[in-house]
Amino acid sequence: MTANSLSPHRAAIVAALLLSLVTLAVLFAMDRPPICECGYVSLWYGDINSSGNSQHLSDWYTPSHIIHGMLFYGLGWLLFSKFGLGGKSAGKWSFTLAIALEATWEIIENTPMVIDRYRSVTVNWGYSGDSIINSMADLGWMSLGFWLALKLPVKVTIALAVIMEIVVALVVRDNLTLNVIMLIWPFEAIREWQALG
Repeated sequence: MTANSLSPHRAAIVAALLLSLVTLAVLFAMDRPPICECGYVSLWYGDINSSGNSQHLSDWYTPSHIIHGMLFYGLGWLLFSKFGLGGKSAGKWSFTLAIALEATWEIIENTPMVIDRYRSVTVNWGYSGDSIINSMADLGWMSLGFWLALKLPVKVTIALAVIMEIVVALVVRDNLTLNVIMLIWPFEAIREWQALG
């Protein structure tokens, strides 16, 4: 099975769009703010320690969502190409699976339990959840990561992910890896290092 076997067909794209609309409806039902309560939307917002964090179209956590897409592409390859689950055309649904996984995370991430967890154990002490526009943009950034993994050689995809993780760690003392570690099993040494930034 080639990389093209993971390219979504029309039905998979339609299903992904429908999942995105359902996610939008769920976030509205959860009473998430549509945009930043500051009243405007920025293409880039770089201050992770302010109330505008995770409220705009992109921020220092955008690379994490791009990497999600790369990882979800890898999951699709593992499930459908390597293990052959679902038959020959199952890989065409990899992108839909990626949207479903990212959408599930965007909903879970904005529950009071996870927001409180972020506040208590990660560098995001003032985190109040995502605006809806930020969550939907995160679905788009994940889609970009999936597309990059689909089109680029594996080594280039891995190199891009590593570079993004290193740059974000150096600039804001956080990244996808540190975020996952701190959410699941917080280390005081990491927390102290992050507090220095």
